[in-house]
Amino acid sequence: MRLALTDDQSLLAKTAAAFAAERSPLSRLRALRSPSDPLGYSRPLWSQMAALGWTGIPFAEDHGGAGLGLAEVVIVTEALGRCLAPEPFLSSVMLAGRAIARAGNDAQRAAYLAPVIAGDKILALALDERGTRHDRRRIATRAEKTASGGLRVTGEKSQVIDGFGADAFVVATRTAGNLGDVGGVTLAIVAARAPGLSVVRQHRVDGRNAAFVRLAGVEVSSNEILGRIDQGGDVLDDVVDDATVALAGEMVGGMVEALDRTLVYLRERVQFGVSIGTFQALKHRAARVFVEVELARSAVLAAARAIDEASEHRRALVSAAKARASDAYVHAANEAIQMHGGIGMTDEHDIGLFLKRARVAEMTFGDAAFHRDRFATACGF
Repeated sequence: MRLALTDDQSLLAKTAAAFAAERSPLSRLRALRSPSDPLGYSRPLWSQMAALGWTGIPFAEDHGGAGLGLAEVVIVTEALGRCLAPEPFLSSVMLAGRAIARAGNDAQRAAYLAPVIAGDKILALALDERGTRHDRRRIATRAEKTASGGLRVTGEKSQVIDGFGADAFVVATRTAGNLGDVGGVTLAIVAARAPGLSVVRQHRVDGRNAAFVRLAGVEVSSNEILGRIDQGGDVLDDVVDDATVALAGEMVGGMVEALDRTLVYLRERVQFGVSIGTFQALKHRAARVFVEVELARSAVLAAARAIDEASEHRRALVSAAKARASDAYVHAANEAIQMHGGIGMTDEHDIGLFLKRARVAEMTFGDAAFHRDRFATACGF
């Protein structure tokens, strides 16, 4: 399995890094995380990212995309992770967009996927519910079949990523079976202004957009049912795994930036007449963070290539990547704050923003413990 970047991928990495550094400084994030900001991200900047072709990377050319793969996606998300860019790449592209690409028909792709790739619409996947703990089968939201062939959906979804202000939702519902059953899950597209749908903004510790979504008998026509009735579970498995790898790529970017900022501080901070970066204990701590970052990057790229190549080991490699990224990002962010000393504990200093993001990213799509258990199960232990 090739872990080095190709020439085209190296060019994409340079372009993405330059764009993110110029257009998305951390000062922008501070302004966007204000409770007075309506979304927590920038629609104009999102349109610029779409114009660069980033939103079309994981989609087939027949669907209007670039026909590339997860290896290219993680290059972009790593660049976004370095500047903590809060734009809805995971939610709109990797979750809801990929679900429509995999299970939707031509009319649904034209109505929803094409605007997502163009940056004109924001979609969100309404999956998690209270107390589910990353279990994609614990779906209590119910959908009853109507006489017209559609569905009537009732339930609640919590922590819907980028759900506040989204134009439409891909909602995971249960149409058959019991809570936790593998089968009986159906996906439906619900417009943000559908009668019976209410969306309340939630705030995460990292300031990112999330929402609590309540569906009170929302009517969904047969044209808005995504894929086959009762067969949405397999689609969820695929798109959440794809998004998990994309998130892990973002986490690598965050830990790289946290380490780089810490190394700069170690060179500049003077104690006892010398740079504290000359202290052997701090050298050892920084070296360990560097090793953890490189291990995480290799694990993420291996998972991305495994998905692109449809490897039989892709599920295990996805969990290995997320477990490694979760541990490494939290460790790198903790060490960054420790080596910055007292100023690292203040909200005014930018280094603390990386720990906030690390903690949220760690729990998104399953933490390290969850994925170690999933890895063991996938390997037959």
